[in-house]
Amino acid sequence: MKQDNQRIVITGIGLTSPMGNNLTELRDGLLNNGSGISHTEIRHMGVVAAGLCKFDEAKYQPKKMRKRGTRAGAISIYCTNEALVDSGIDFASVDKNRVGVYLGITEHGNVETENEIHDLYNSHQMDVSLWSHHHNPRTVANNPAGEVTLNLGITGPHYTIGAACAAGNLGVIQGVQQLLLDEVDISFAGGISESTATFGIFAAFKAQGALGHHEDPALATRPLDINRNGIVVSEGGAVYVLERLSDAKKRKAKIYGEIIGYHSNSDASDFVLPNTERQIECMKMAIKKAGIDINEVDIVNMHATGTVQGDIQECHAVIAVFGEYPNVHVNATKGFIGHAMGAAGALELAGNIPSFTDGYIHPCKKIENLDPECAVRNLVNGEKVAHDVKIILNNSFGMLGINSTLIVQKFKE
Repeated sequence: MKQDNQRIVITGIGLTSPMGNNLTELRDGLLNNGSGISHTEIRHMGVVAAGLCKFDEAKYQPKKMRKRGTRAGAISIYCTNEALVDSGIDFASVDKNRVGVYLGITEHGNVETENEIHDLYNSHQMDVSLWSHHHNPRTVANNPAGEVTLNLGITGPHYTIGAACAAGNLGVIQGVQQLLLDEVDISFAGGISESTATFGIFAAFKAQGALGHHEDPALATRPLDINRNGIVVSEGGAVYVLERLSDAKKRKAKIYGEIIGYHSNSDASDFVLPNTERQIECMKMAIKKAGIDINEVDIVNMHATGTVQGDIQECHAVIAVFGEYPNVHVNATKGFIGHAMGAAGALELAGNIPSFTDGYIHPCKKIENLDPECAVRNLVNGEKVAHDVKIILNNSFGMLGINSTLIVQKFKE
């Protein structure tokens, strides 16, 4: 039995998503067939389907600082402050040297670089003296986490975890590990993405034939459906307050859940195509570390991006691990909010956590024509399912073969 100082719990959640700016709004959309996808104009691309966030950038920072900073930083600041408020921590009395910020990202700096180059060619007549002197601090990889420390006066460690679309999970995992190592007493951990503000990611997916599209934007991303045609790029963020259970108990904090297992590994086989065997290993190792039986898992939240090979390979992995276990239900989130890249794992976990208290498993966005290769057992399709949820397994996989699995349990003494 672990001691309380070896158990890591979630005591605050802050988020912005294409389907709402807090956990209540996101959960409501997931349970009631909402959609966060809309058509928008992207420079050099024209009209595309995307998942855009609409939160108040000035809620927690002055406009002067936002002007100097970045969209990714604004998302990070908003989510972290929302998580802090939600946690109820008296932050004024906290030793800021013992607070860490660990945020997963896909890429960072593309938005600001593209904007500067656009202005250089179109407004500045190639006069490089007009290039922004804010460019370097805006584009360094640690910027999103660094902006949070500036905003909140945090003097403990901060960094971003570049792990493609597995990054949201890995930000949380890093926060857990730093608490277990006694490097910090509070971790702000999760993932963020500002990808919808850059044309490059849209252009690359289109060139690959992997950019989802439909005249109805709500149907532009259809994971597991035989008629799916690719990814819808989204932005967003989710940040968790993580603490040792011993500290959470001292201040009588509300507890959303306990992180009991995780694992990450690498495919080492292809730049883009996933590897089923490595995904199987990742899930099995996380379950082993959690010290649970496979049939104890109530929800498997799939990565399920809406690409043909990605969906099929992951479904084969889920079938291999969970196919014989009747208790395990499978859902996916990207049909509702698109692919939030570095924020995906953290956001999708957040969308499932209320299952512990409301007693429902949110469905996949309605799949009209399920791909036979994706026929996983107990797929929750279109309608929520009542279930006593105690354990959630959250998958996030990324390019260059980075895999992550995170397991969260309903809190019990």
